[in-house]
Amino acid sequence: MRLIATDIDGTLIDASHRPSARNLAALTRARDEGVLVVPTSGRQPFSIAEVLRDTWLAEGLVIGANGAVATDLGTGEIMFEHSVSVEAQTELFLSLRELFPSLVCVSVRDGGDTFWPEAGYVGMMDPGDHGRGGVLQHYPLDVVLGSPSLKLVVRGRDVEPEELREAAQRLEVPGVSVSTSGAPFLEVAAAGVNKASGLETVCATLGIAPDEVVAFGDNNNDLEMIAWAGIGVAMGNALPEVRKIADVVTGTNLDDGVASVVEELAANGWSA
Repeated sequence: MRLIATDIDGTLIDASHRPSARNLAALTRARDEGVLVVPTSGRQPFSIAEVLRDTWLAEGLVIGANGAVATDLGTGEIMFEHSVSVEAQTELFLSLRELFPSLVCVSVRDGGDTFWPEAGYVGMMDPGDHGRGGVLQHYPLDVVLGSPSLKLVVRGRDVEPEELREAAQRLEVPGVSVSTSGAPFLEVAAAGVNKASGLETVCATLGIAPDEVVAFGDNNNDLEMIAWAGIGVAMGNALPEVRKIADVVTGTNLDDGVASVVEELAANGWSA
């Protein structure tokens, strides 16, 4: 193994919303023995840095926005960024709102740094949602949809995220892909963009083959990555569909499931 890709929420972090000491120690050993560790999340890069603060993981390469952006947190350099077109996000959102009138959206832009919520969206947020605090400005819908989005987020008061995902897939709007992550909203990326595509781009740049990658995850937005990696690992708390396609099912995020697999790989000289 030459690269470890790990989801964050429900995977790397525990009930304290921080990496456990054992998980961090296992990944540190991997790094020290030449294995690249790449946090790979639906979070934006700045939010990845926040949850991994005070660790070396907050200073390296991360893949954010479900594969739409890769950033070196140490230098701020963006390796790549893929956005949803204005036409595609507008068609999808307006079509969904015909089905679910309470829907509102937010456009995430500029490598994940800027946040453009439609009026009504902020009122649905819990404190700290999207890694955003303080007083948030809102914008008219034409402004929210009027520029490409790294990720478009859609939510409503009377509809569950999985119901939205199924409806969006039935609409078959060109130029978009949709996913859910356990959060209370639908996440929209450009067509073909997911954690696997982001990881594939990083690995191609670095000369790393898929069979040299181990990937950890727990939710729908991890499915493609787990299927793509040489060793796809589902957490013990993963959704049934994630466990079904994984090569390995490990312990839960509360039981240091990531460390269990990494420690075994290290003991085997990083061979499967």
